[in-house]
Amino acid sequence: MDINLPLILLWLVVISGGIWLVDSLFFARQRKKKVGDQQADPIVVEYAKSFFPILAIVFVLRSFIVEPFQIPSGSMIPTLEVGDFILVNKYAYGVRLPVSRTKVMDVGEPKRGDVMVFFPPHNNDTYYIKRVIGLPGDRIELKNNVLYVNGELARQELIRAIPPSNPQTEVMWEDLDGYRHEMQKSVHPRQYSNFSGVVPEGHYFMMGDNRDNSLDSREWGFVPEKDIVGKAFAIWMHWDKLLSLPSFKRVGSIQ
Repeated sequence: MDINLPLILLWLVVISGGIWLVDSLFFARQRKKKVGDQQADPIVVEYAKSFFPILAIVFVLRSFIVEPFQIPSGSMIPTLEVGDFILVNKYAYGVRLPVSRTKVMDVGEPKRGDVMVFFPPHNNDTYYIKRVIGLPGDRIELKNNVLYVNGELARQELIRAIPPSNPQTEVMWEDLDGYRHEMQKSVHPRQYSNFSGVVPEGHYFMMGDNRDNSLDSREWGFVPEKDIVGKAFAIWMHWDKLLSLPSFKRVGSIQ
C-alpha cells in the first residue's frame, strides 16, 4: 500500500505542536521556578520547538499551494518522461482540506488539455497524472487512435516517426479546441486505439499522451471531481536514476 504522506505529515505537525504547547502551558514555568531561566528544555521539547515551524510551513505549502511529484511511468511520454520532477498547483481547481480531500472553496474548473493529478476510481490511494480530454457531458470517441470530441476531429500533425526506416510509433501534434500538445501513438492500432463513451456529470475523461502505453479512463473509467488533486504546471528537475546526476535541461512549463 502507498504511504499516505499527507496523513503522516499532519500527525507530525500535531504531535510536535502538541508537545510544545503542553510544555509551554504546564511544565516550562515550573522548571524555571525551580532551577532558573538557564535550565535547558528536555530534548523532546527542543526537537518539537525546532521541527514544528518547519513541518507546519511544509504542510501548508504542499496541502494548499504547490506540491512536488516525480513521474514514475512513461504513460505521459513525450510530454513527461520517467524521472521528471514536477510541480502541481493545489488550488487551481479549488481549495481542499488535506487528508479528507473535501473541497471548501471553488476557484476554477479543469479545462480540456490540462495535465492533471488525481486519484483514479480503481485505486483511491495512488496519485495518477494524465491529460484532461473529456469534460462533463462530452462524447469521446477514438477511431484508430484519432480523437473526436463531441463529433469534432482533434487534428493531428506528424512531428517524427520512430524509427524513421520502419516506423512503429508516431509522435504527433494534437489540437484540442485550439490547445496544441504533443502525443504519441502506435502505427498499428492496439487494444485501446478505439473507444466511445459520454462523460457523466461531475466526472472527467483522462488519457495519457503515450496513447498505447497508458492505463487511463479507457480502462478504469471516468474520474470523479472529488478525486482531483491539482494541475501540473512545471518541470523543475529530471533525475531518473539514483546513481546519476540530476539534470535541469527539461526545466520549463508543461504543455
